[in-house]
Amino acid sequence: MSLKHAVLAALLEGEASGYDLAKIFDVSVANFWAATPQQLYRELERLAEAGLITARVVEQERRPNKRMFSLTEPGRRDLVAYTGTPPRPSAVRDELMVQVQACDEGDTAAVREFVAQRMEASRAKLARYDRLREWMLDGRDEETYLGEAERVGPYLTLMRGRFFEEENLRWGERALAVLDRRAAARSAAPEAVRQG
Repeated sequence: MSLKHAVLAALLEGEASGYDLAKIFDVSVANFWAATPQQLYRELERLAEAGLITARVVEQERRPNKRMFSLTEPGRRDLVAYTGTPPRPSAVRDELMVQVQACDEGDTAAVREFVAQRMEASRAKLARYDRLREWMLDGRDEETYLGEAERVGPYLTLMRGRFFEEENLRWGERALAVLDRRAAARSAAPEAVRQG
C-alpha cells in the first residue's frame, strides 16, 4: 500500500485540510498506516498534481489561509481499482522483537522495561481507540451502528487496531511473567549453591 491510497481513503470522510488529515492519521489511521505531517503534505501536492484530489484555498481572519482537499472522480476511480487489487502480505519490522530475541545474552532488565513500556503505549492507544469508538457509535450499540452507518470501513479498521493492541497486552503480560520467573530462578540459584 502506498501513502497515496491511505490519503485517498481518508478523504472519503469528506473535505479536509492538511492539518485535519494529520489529525485523522494520528487518531484513526495510525493503527494501520503511519505518516508524518511532512509526508502527508508532500503526498497531497502529488495527488493534486495528478488530478486525484482538488484543493481550494479558504481565507481566514487572524490565521493563515488554509487549503482544503477533496477527492475527484479520478481519485474515486483510483480507489475502486485499488480495492480490487490483492494486497501484498504484511511485513513486520519490530525492533522490540529483535531485542526480545537477544535478551538471553543481552540486558534482560532493559528488555523487560521496554516490554512494559510497549504495554503502556498499547493501553494508551486502546483508550484513544475506545474514545473514537464511542464517538462513532454515538450511543448506538455496535450491531445497530453497523446496520445503519453509511460507511463501515473506518469502524472495521478501528476494531483491527483495538485487537492488535489487546494482543500486544496479552503477549506483554506473558513475556513479563516469563522474564520475571527466569530472573527469580537465577537469583535463587546462587543462594542454593552457597547453602549446598
